[in-house]
Amino acid sequence: MRGEHVIRRCLQRYWRWQRGLTLGARGIVIDEKSRVLLVRQTYASGWIFPGGGVEYGETVEDALRRELAEEANIEMTAPSVLFGIYSNWTIYPGDHVAIYRIPGWHQTSVPRPNNEIAETGFFPVDDLPAATTPGTRRRLDELLRGAQPSPHW
Repeated sequence: MRGEHVIRRCLQRYWRWQRGLTLGARGIVIDEKSRVLLVRQTYASGWIFPGGGVEYGETVEDALRRELAEEANIEMTAPSVLFGIYSNWTIYPGDHVAIYRIPGWHQTSVPRPNNEIAETGFFPVDDLPAATTPGTRRRLDELLRGAQPSPHW
């Protein structure tokens, strides 16, 4: 597993070096109990919203649908709503993340851990895992508590 982590990180760095600008799509999924869906990746630390990179020839919406299905077995049943686009300079100077609210969805099955996703779960917004990333916490504060939006992840 460690070798896969190193290879993935190297490939990500090469991919980012080859592209001047990268774009990711992430979805904020909240269930009927007001819990938010978070994932923990095998190659990065912390809990984050499900999502990932937009591939060449793919729309942001297509990437969002694909990533939600791959990482959390979530199928969107209503159009997503753009919440914001953020600069993710702490990860890479040319990286940007588009965040969407997912108002209609269903989960086809409980996801099992795999090579990319170590864990998924729904968490009460007021009781997030300790390792929830600062950017994820800021987006929830903006969405749910009216915090001043920031252009940076």
